[in-house]
Amino acid sequence: MSETVSIAGRAPWLKEPALQTLLAALSDGEHESRIVGGAVRNVLLDLPVGDIDIATTTPPEETVRRVDKAGFRAIPTGIEHGTVTAVADGAVFEITTLRTDVTTDGRHADVRFGTDWEADARRRDFTINALYADADGRVYDPVGGLPDLETRTIRFIGEARERIEEDYLRILRFFRFFAWYGQGRPDADGLRACAAMKRGMDRLSAERVWSELRKLLAAPDPHRALLWMRTASVLTTILPESEKWGIDLVGPLVETGRNAGWPPDPLLLLMAMLPPDEARMKTLADRLRFSNAERDRLLAFAFNAAPSAEMTDKALKEWLYRQGRPAVLDRLRLSLASARGRATSDDAALVEAGRFAAMLETAENWEIPQFPLRGADLISAGMAAGPQIGERLKAAEEAWIESDFRLNRDDLLAKACTQTKFNPG
Repeated sequence: MSETVSIAGRAPWLKEPALQTLLAALSDGEHESRIVGGAVRNVLLDLPVGDIDIATTTPPEETVRRVDKAGFRAIPTGIEHGTVTAVADGAVFEITTLRTDVTTDGRHADVRFGTDWEADARRRDFTINALYADADGRVYDPVGGLPDLETRTIRFIGEARERIEEDYLRILRFFRFFAWYGQGRPDADGLRACAAMKRGMDRLSAERVWSELRKLLAAPDPHRALLWMRTASVLTTILPESEKWGIDLVGPLVETGRNAGWPPDPLLLLMAMLPPDEARMKTLADRLRFSNAERDRLLAFAFNAAPSAEMTDKALKEWLYRQGRPAVLDRLRLSLASARGRATSDDAALVEAGRFAAMLETAENWEIPQFPLRGADLISAGMAAGPQIGERLKAAEEAWIESDFRLNRDDLLAKACTQTKFNPG
């Protein structure tokens, strides 16, 4: 990259009136503001830009005053650490005063506000995240982020161990950013520091660990990052369940999903690294504080055995009816990826892959029917209320399933009212 770099012609959002007004308000007089971090980095990498963060020399209270005066709403979301959120014409910007860390404990920091751009850059994590751009798009690079961006190198700013001691989550961020932006081998100093200091992650909250791991697994291809995490024993530290199970399925799953157009699915990739053991999955879900939906999905994965490639269409539809589409899709996608991973050296696996692909198509498109009978139907037909209603309904449902869902409501009602045992034919 050239010595003078600008994002002006590559960032149409830079010209948005709300952003320009905000930057001008914060840069009035002796003060200055710049866009910082991910937005600048992603433009230079020709990647989509999400949040737009702003760094400013204005003290936090002055930031609030200037944001309000500019006609925007100022929210003091983290004002003790210098952060104010500005809501401008529906857009949201996070504004943070330049700062240096006074003390840190591996999770939190006491900060001192200032006006030194290089000092602000040096307290950040990686060189590629310490790039700044002014309102005209000119890029400032105090710590050598541009050369690292060109080579796709994820490098800690200054001493890797010092940056990690400030916040042990940076170990996981090192691998997450490598998964998203890195090439080749990880930076050797950073890798050694992560391996040596991995036990410091024990201080982190479960929510922060799972949030960071989930972002890593959402990368287009996290396989290389996971391999290096395993090499450094970082993966085992946060995910001991993966130690003996391995990550061999991750690569085939990523490739299969890419070819099939599946959306990013961090939880499915996590399943590829875990033993399908219900007790261990409960422990994992509790430890990492999974949401109820994540927990339920993981337990369904453990409960449902891997399908056979010889499964009949009738059996597949019964499985879908009993367990629901999400659980079946998870298992079929893992089985398809496993078969395709073996198919290059195993002709039988190639045949299996074809069968699993056909099963997956059925599972994705077959409309799961709804059992057409209710207890009220039996009572309306003259049966007395009581335990026998549930027994007859259960028997009718089993007969309906066994008939490949062909028995209609009238047939089921007649059988339920006249028989204690069902013949599905």
